[in-house]
Amino acid sequence: MVTSVKNILIVDDHALVREGLMQTLLQLEEGVTCSGAENADEALRLLQEDDYSLLLLDLMLPGINGMAFLGVLRKRYPALPVVILSALDDPDTMARAMRHGASGFVPKSSSGEELLAALRLVLSGSVFLPPHMDKASGRSLTERYGVTAGQMRVLELLSQGKTNREIAELLGLTEGTVKVHVSAIFKALNVTNRSQALLIMNKNKPARL
Repeated sequence: MVTSVKNILIVDDHALVREGLMQTLLQLEEGVTCSGAENADEALRLLQEDDYSLLLLDLMLPGINGMAFLGVLRKRYPALPVVILSALDDPDTMARAMRHGASGFVPKSSSGEELLAALRLVLSGSVFLPPHMDKASGRSLTERYGVTAGQMRVLELLSQGKTNREIAELLGLTEGTVKVHVSAIFKALNVTNRSQALLIMNKNKPARL
């Protein structure tokens, strides 16, 4: 169930695409508002001016490309779910996007209903990938162990050597909440410490990036 969705940012350099997506996303739930940006610089400006529940990102952007911008977003706004919406939907591209911290990947060939269903799944804390995505390319942790998207963000920060306090500050959580997430990750992966958890994470990285 989608909850607390207020504002969605669409980053795509085609105005007609942005306008069409805005109309579709209004069906997500009552009260949803949408903003559009044609490039990374404009998107960063909007992110500084307002709070967003979700960001839709095209990979083919002028200037800094979408994949590089995804890396910027994960560092500056680690708690913001980012869903890739792209015509580049080959397994390697999807694997790279998920490895860079995307919460979902929706091909542009998808219908409006498929897009809305994917976004509802992401907003519920899960990860979305198309059915034809190779499971070994980035979905295995969620499918095999039930690790949620939120827990994956915590795990990614753990892999960067961040402490619980640093993770809490980056994600806007309390340190106690981070500890709960870490305990849940350990339980899901059936491990007892960070080193073991990171070992499993590394084993489940996409083979080709």
